Amino acid sequence: MFRSSRLAAALVTLAAVVVAGQPSSAVPDPAPVSGAIFTSDSSGEPVNLNHYPSKEAVYLNGGPGTNAPDDAAGLPDGTYYFQVTDPSGKTLLSSDEIECRQFTVLGGVIQDVVPSGGCEHDTGIDGEDDGATVQLFPYDTTPNPGGVYKVWVTPVGSYDCTGSGNKHCFVPSQSKTDNFKVLEDATVEIDARFWKNGVAMLGMAAYWTDTNGASNVKYSEYAPELLAFREAHIEAVEPGTHIVTVGDQDGCRISKVRGARGENVRAGKDGLYRVEVDVAVWRAGADITYRVEVTCR
Repeated sequence: MFRSSRLAAALVTLAAVVVAGQPSSAVPDPAPVSGAIFTSDSSGEPVNLNHYPSKEAVYLNGGPGTNAPDDAAGLPDGTYYFQVTDPSGKTLLSSDEIECRQFTVLGGVIQDVVPSGGCEHDTGIDGEDDGATVQLFPYDTTPNPGGVYKVWVTPVGSYDCTGSGNKHCFVPSQSKTDNFKVLEDATVEIDARFWKNGVAMLGMAAYWTDTNGASNVKYSEYAPELLAFREAHIEAVEPGTHIVTVGDQDGCRISKVRGARGENVRAGKDGLYRVEVDVAVWRAGADITYRVEVTCR
């Protein structure tokens, strides 16, 4: 579900859809690397709350989700590496060589894995755009007690084993990440909701910066089968401080942002609201949702 990209310099044109179905205007992407990734099954179908029955069932995909337009948040064309780690990024779980973990993007769509002498990963076909989905397996079992894994994607040209804060040569500021769970069912998530005249809006962009400094973008969507009820889901989040960044979008001039602790958040000089969300250490069997509430006018 990687979509066609219309990227210029450090901005992404994120056309979003409100409940009335109108497109949105450009919103500055605070991340150095534009676009979005997510996990899915082999057919490209998102999985409820990013919870999977086995390690083999998880595939790499991308794009903004159900209620965002087709040209939103595709990765720029090029060749990318990927890896799987524990949520802290300290433990590398991918068990094959980095050369085996490459794929190409063209026109915002994953084309295929890169031939690597037979060690390249299996692929599926995305039923929406006929692009490829890439199996993340093989990777080891996470040491995280909540069963959480983190997938990373970075351009081949940004792979840097001397880069500041790199996690196994993936520099967080140059990487996209997404979290998922295998077998464990407990839900720990951040949900951003955008309200206008008491109605939750669809297609609104919320940028997520994880505890490592890597990023992704989520859109508010209505997908009951995925337990998404007009919020932007950031799923299976790890303990620590995350940042959710929101800004004005067409149909939504922000008048108020309330953080997960109930605090009012002020806009920065660039007009963007950066909300710190402190996620507690996971407790067995606990379900918790941290909410960011955005009021639009």
